[in-house]
Amino acid sequence: MRQHLKHINRPLTDEERARHARIREAAVREIPPKAGTGRRPSPPGIPAQIRREREARGLTWYALAKLAGIPNQATIRDIEQGKDIKLSNLQSIADVLGLTLELVRKAG
Repeated sequence: MRQHLKHINRPLTDEERARHARIREAAVREIPPKAGTGRRPSPPGIPAQIRREREARGLTWYALAKLAGIPNQATIRDIEQGKDIKLSNLQSIADVLGLTLELVRKAG
């Protein structure tokens, strides 16, 4: 008989978070990533602000998508990379992060 395990998510303690950070740093020192790889910076404006707010709250793409009611975490990635997305998804994410989307008249 095959047994299925239930996955339980719980917030990490500060001690666990620090321990995981030390483990990641040691792994990167021991096996450094290839040059030119890694996360690209977000384009300025909305993408960069969404990433900053998400990271400040310690949320992953998956966690933010779940909180915003978006079925695919790739949508969060696409926003942070400056790709075209649905306005309704952007509004949901802004609401979760406590941000406001507004239209402003162009100067001139």
